[in-house]
Amino acid sequence: MSLPTPFRFVIVGGGTAGWMAALLLAKQLPAQLAKHSAAAMPVQITVLDAPDIGIIGVGEGSTPSLKRFFSDLGIAETEWMAACHATYKTNIRFCDWTIQAGQASQYSHPFLTQLDVHSEQAFYSNCFKRRLGLAVSTSPDQFLFNAYLAAEQRVPKASAHFPFRLEYGYHFDSMLLGRFLKQQAATLGVCYQPMHVEQVLQWPDGQIRGLLGSNGQQIDGDFFIDCSGFRALLLQQTLQVPFLSFSDNLLNDAAVVLPSAPLLNLPVETRATAFTHGWVWQIPLTNRTGNGYVYSSAFTSANAAETQLRRHLQLPDDVAARHLSMRVGQVARLTFSPDQP
Repeated sequence: MSLPTPFRFVIVGGGTAGWMAALLLAKQLPAQLAKHSAAAMPVQITVLDAPDIGIIGVGEGSTPSLKRFFSDLGIAETEWMAACHATYKTNIRFCDWTIQAGQASQYSHPFLTQLDVHSEQAFYSNCFKRRLGLAVSTSPDQFLFNAYLAAEQRVPKASAHFPFRLEYGYHFDSMLLGRFLKQQAATLGVCYQPMHVEQVLQWPDGQIRGLLGSNGQQIDGDFFIDCSGFRALLLQQTLQVPFLSFSDNLLNDAAVVLPSAPLLNLPVETRATAFTHGWVWQIPLTNRTGNGYVYSSAFTSANAAETQLRRHLQLPDDVAARHLSMRVGQVARLTFSPDQP
């Protein structure tokens, strides 16, 4: 009796997104398939990654969605945070975003927690009244619990009998997080294949059939996930999915990144400071501080942006900078019909 052919998932891109997709599939698919079939269909998950293409590695701050991701996978914070030099994040502090007299120089954006179930309504009410011209407080620091934690530099961890659910994000080294997720995926049977994709093979109706590597190896699949980042190898280069640019409204299209020494007292917030042609982030890790200047290349050059960031951080020229370009927008939704050429 022959074994059933597995349903083959192929993920292109071995960055954080690729390994997160692989882990979710490996962890949740078997249980989902068992609900709908007496004989569970075997599943094969393969991640393709070109070793010579590095991870951008600047998105080192998360929302509470990452907390829920690790919870769904059953991975404890004590297991992954130390491996990724991670810290807690309860708040985003915006600095110098207004130049109007009498306006606050800072603004906090704390993540909502279960404790805010009553105070958030008062906050929303005051925001509405402020728009009507009433002089009421609209500072989140006075209404939302995580803002108080950020002000006191306290981590959002309570004793086991604390009756409210706290929500928070993290700061982390994305290179190390990708490595950690890869190790976790391997324990769940996910296959890793180092391969530089040379050609994408398609069926007559245009859907993807397989991938051909530079070494001549061919990887076929039944379901393909594009995690190749800005390259968009499958979605845009192959399937020609239109890209909907947001450049008319979101002007920033470049960034320069510079690390600095770790902060002595680690904050539990990301700091976003307005700059001449964009804004600067400060992300505290246990081993370093992540800094970057996101700007519009239509208004300043890469060299000028780097010089401005160095002066802001007081860093010497021997600290290496990384320059990135970005396309800001989204891909359009794509659907296939059986008779599509």
